[in-house]
Amino acid sequence: MKKILILFLLLLLPITVFADSGASSIVMDVDSGRILYQNNIHSKKLIASTTKIMTCIIVLENADLNKEITVGKEILSMYGTNIYIEVGEKIKIKDLLYGLMLRSGNDAAITLAVNTFSSEKSFVEAMNKKANEIGMKNTLFSNPHGLDENNENYSTAYDMALLSKYAYNNKMYREIISTKKYYAKSSLKSYVWYNRMSLINNYKYCIGGKNGYTPKAGKSLVSLAKKDGLTLTVVSLDDSDIYNNHINLYNDIFKKYKSYTIVDKNNFNIDPSISNKKLYIKESFNYPLQKSEVDNINTLVEMTNNSKIRILLEDKEIGEVKIYKKDIKKEDISIFQRLINLFIR
Repeated sequence: MKKILILFLLLLLPITVFADSGASSIVMDVDSGRILYQNNIHSKKLIASTTKIMTCIIVLENADLNKEITVGKEILSMYGTNIYIEVGEKIKIKDLLYGLMLRSGNDAAITLAVNTFSSEKSFVEAMNKKANEIGMKNTLFSNPHGLDENNENYSTAYDMALLSKYAYNNKMYREIISTKKYYAKSSLKSYVWYNRMSLINNYKYCIGGKNGYTPKAGKSLVSLAKKDGLTLTVVSLDDSDIYNNHINLYNDIFKKYKSYTIVDKNNFNIDPSISNKKLYIKESFNYPLQKSEVDNINTLVEMTNNSKIRILLEDKEIGEVKIYKKDIKKEDISIFQRLINLFIR
């Protein structure tokens, strides 16, 4: 009877399961970079085909997507997941990017690399340079596809979240990873590619991502989801249950956090008599907060040579918004403000 009662009580308790399986995992707000959940986020791990996120960004920033290129013999050394392009086949760079991200084509990755720069080596150098610019301090790329025979293609959950955050700002990247089905045509054949990152079909708030797997790296996943103005990226490395864990993490964070507009560029007003100039801001400041944190937000206006609004959460600065100034035409200044200016002088 006691066993039955205990079981009944357990069924009544709300359970949130993340089952990280010894994995590295993180939830980051894309707009602010705030970490909303973390587990072992700075541990270096092999990242398999999530490498292709960086490959995609390097191509997007350095190549003409409408350029038609000829597939070379470099594809002959590729194994694992491929889109099965052939030597001598002519195909657009844009189409190869879809084959890269939707079907995880290793042959697409190497072809894009040697056609974007002079060699795979030069392309990998660009990957590592970009990683350094983004702040990925514990990352080393050794190839554009993620095959890990040399055990050197590694990163961390935190670094990959930074990469996902950066990549999300690229409109074409967002378009590619959110695509469920894509048609392409080359000089030799036609292709139909379905997105193999199944979260795009199984979780209604998912807006894209990239999965990966090798026996050495285990399963990895970098995904993005958006709900009620809150855009999140979740990264799991070496995780045996990536899809369920991502859904659980998204549901938990979407429940706990909301996106708040703390500084609104469309509702910003400081008396111009303070500086005899019109003051304005170019951007709003949004931040994910739990309901209990809202009352702990403070804003401080600093009027200096580099005027700004500082935003603090419990005395910790979480961001700032630059204040711009421009001269006020006399006809724009009210009589009342002119009188104030006379006394201030």
